[in-house]
Amino acid sequence: MVKMDQLDKVEKEIVSCLYTAGQALAEIAKDKPSQKQIDLLVTQFMNSLATIDSSLTDHIRYLSQVSTGQPHEGSSYASQKVLQMAWHRLAHARTRVSELERLKGQHATRSITAAQRQALLQQQQLQQQQQQQQQQQQHQESQGSQTTATSQQQSTSSTNTTTSTT
Repeated sequence: MVKMDQLDKVEKEIVSCLYTAGQALAEIAKDKPSQKQIDLLVTQFMNSLATIDSSLTDHIRYLSQVSTGQPHEGSSYASQKVLQMAWHRLAHARTRVSELERLKGQHATRSITAAQRQALLQQQQLQQQQQQQQQQQQHQESQGSQTTATSQQQSTSSTNTTTSTT
């Protein structure tokens, strides 16, 4: 939070710097500009600019020191991404298995009677419906677990924030 407060101060300094520059330009645009006023405004502008440059350089230096390329210890993005990829792989494997079962069924239907073929088609349709229901349930469960994980992270984050402020 301290760094954010410092960045807020830098932002206010930038606004002040731009305001001072505007005043200096307005003074220069007058028919009879005051050299003393222009010098004062230019000095204020240059001082503000130096302060902004120094502050931003310090922040960049700090960020380069703490940035290691590793996820923050409180971050669960990598774990969520791994979970999401696992669900995609699982869905792909199920799709592939279903396709292979369909091909197997087509091959088997060539050498069976019409009644057997009808029974096999009904069985395949039932299996597909069951798979779709399972996928929907798993998808709902995974979204529920992601929601639970997100709320746990938020509560952990708020606990950490409360602990760090006290």
